[in-house]
Amino acid sequence: MAFTVVRFNLVDPDATPETLSARYRAALEMAAYADDRGIDTVQTEEHHGAANGWLPSPFVFAGSVFGATQGNSAARSASLRGGGRETGGRISVTVSAIIGPLYDPLRLAEDIAVLDLISKGRLVTVAGIGYRPEEYEQLGADWGRRGKLQDELLDTLLQAWTGEPFPFRGRSVRVTPRPYTQPHPLLLIGGSSKAAARRAARFGLPFFPSAHLPELEAYYHAQRAEFGTDGFCMMPAAKTPLLHVAEDPDRTWALYGEHFLHEAQTYASWQSKDITSAVRSTATSVDALRREGVYRVVTPDECAALSGDSLVLHPLCGGMPVDEGWRSLHLFAENVLPRLKG
Repeated sequence: MAFTVVRFNLVDPDATPETLSARYRAALEMAAYADDRGIDTVQTEEHHGAANGWLPSPFVFAGSVFGATQGNSAARSASLRGGGRETGGRISVTVSAIIGPLYDPLRLAEDIAVLDLISKGRLVTVAGIGYRPEEYEQLGADWGRRGKLQDELLDTLLQAWTGEPFPFRGRSVRVTPRPYTQPHPLLLIGGSSKAAARRAARFGLPFFPSAHLPELEAYYHAQRAEFGTDGFCMMPAAKTPLLHVAEDPDRTWALYGEHFLHEAQTYASWQSKDITSAVRSTATSVDALRREGVYRVVTPDECAALSGDSLVLHPLCGGMPVDEGWRSLHLFAENVLPRLKG
């Protein structure tokens, strides 16, 4: 069965505080619904200062998802009242990716440990270094030292999660509590460069390329052999489109194509020629975006027939109306997932 993903970045270029609040609450309700239906992970991400409100606080959102997916369902409440045993939710949250150098290492170690305890190990963190100097400027981080800052962050996290004292910036510190997952919460290194692959190998951490890059995977494993470390590579498929499920794709493109185009053009505007991304688009019109295939609107039958390692549903893409997002998610859960499981 394909690995199933529901992605949220909470973009909405026309939002007011009231409508954006409704969008956030809808995303949490969708996450709970996805958990009930057996979807594997909620994926979220991080950007700062975006005019369209692109989510800047992925761990706050992740914690809210964990709260919405353990302890809030009517079925679970009834089970507990009847003497049943609490099991908690099963869906994970994948933060892909954080911009590592923008974080205080000790505070991040604490935050991830607490989320790991709350969720019983359902948090997956992918750490990248980002590609927008303006985000570093906004948060007071040195763009020129981003590699060194990332190294310090990773080293600090791995030492902090042991629960033992260790040296940090000239003093001895100890981070508590220890996380639920041992030896530490799942932490991957993201990126599309040899530097990212080498960093993952050096720290003995899994590598998550930002696109299908087999040559970079080979380089990562060669570096692991040189450093004598363990690890694995989570390679995206050659094509992993962002999906929206609809009974009538032509109608959906006509009504909502501008939402897909808004997100595609926003993301493309941030990326230099040196950045490799699985979802990079060069489209300048809705028709061109549809032909390109990075964003796809598919019927339930077409979705069930898609091959590949993962299916990524993006129900609230680019400020998509919440009702339309729910239609897509319902079609996916009720008409596609049963066939995948079967």
